[in-house]
Amino acid sequence: MVAASEEARAERPVAGLVQGFKNFLMQGDIVIVAVGLVIALAFSTLIKAFTDNVITPLVNAAGSGGTTGLGFHVHGQLVNIGAFIAALIYFVIFMAVIYFLIVVPYRAVQRRRGVTVFGEPAPAQTCPACLSEGLPIAATKCRYCGSALSGT
Repeated sequence: MVAASEEARAERPVAGLVQGFKNFLMQGDIVIVAVGLVIALAFSTLIKAFTDNVITPLVNAAGSGGTTGLGFHVHGQLVNIGAFIAALIYFVIFMAVIYFLIVVPYRAVQRRRGVTVFGEPAPAQTCPACLSEGLPIAATKCRYCGSALSGT
């Protein structure tokens, strides 16, 4: 009897820790920030490929040199369109993988919890005095200037 209660005590902190970690990961802000960072990383790869393979050779066209690949030469510099097309294809495939392996399952889990994520924004109104946007429809006063809202 004593051994069973000691085992139960030992399992509770681990179960609570795992449940707490799961709740932390399932917060909307964490997933949205993670998806944003992944998209930024993939987009930076695309920009780097464009810069390295298209812009830099055009800038360095005054010098000489050459490489091989799909593209064209300008004053001995290769404008490597093939590498840029490969990076573009990588970007599209990467975004599809992120969408289908992270966003879609996360949206389904949050829908079961009764939370809408990655959906249409709530309707909002604009303050006629200071022209602030994004005020809730039910608001009666502007949060920025304090003027009365008409409640459109």
